[in-house]
Amino acid sequence: MKPGEQLPPLEIPVTRTLVVAGAIASRDYQDVHHDAETARQKGSPDIFMNILTTNGLVGRYITDHFGPTAVLRRVAIRLGAPNYPGDTMVLRGTVEEVAEASGGATATVRVIGENGIGRHVTGTVTVTVPSEADVPSEATDVPSEATAPAGGAA
Repeated sequence: MKPGEQLPPLEIPVTRTLVVAGAIASRDYQDVHHDAETARQKGSPDIFMNILTTNGLVGRYITDHFGPTAVLRRVAIRLGAPNYPGDTMVLRGTVEEVAEASGGATATVRVIGENGIGRHVTGTVTVTVPSEADVPSEATDVPSEATAPAGGAA
């Protein structure tokens, strides 16, 4: 990992199930995240993804890339264009800086997520990747690429 490194993009289909399940999982029962009619009455064309779901997807993007031993230290995001069902959010990341230490490396990654109407999320994630010597042996047996369950939820 080095400054300027581009992470491969991750396409996340924004389904109704993902929006509602993410809201329920994060205990966000705000009606605009599960009731389309109420969302329209409040001026939105449909239900939309909540910030906690976006935050989780950004974290997943980083840990999928850096592996199962990666530790998220800080996730700071800002929302823009809403994620509506039927769209696709594409996450992209760039390593901005890396600090090497005896136990591994800590990187700051700039993350941007865009959908069909614009930029949904921008932010930075600080992640520590332990050196191989500091990783317990059972952790190295875990596959390095995680797969999302059916429906695109993480």
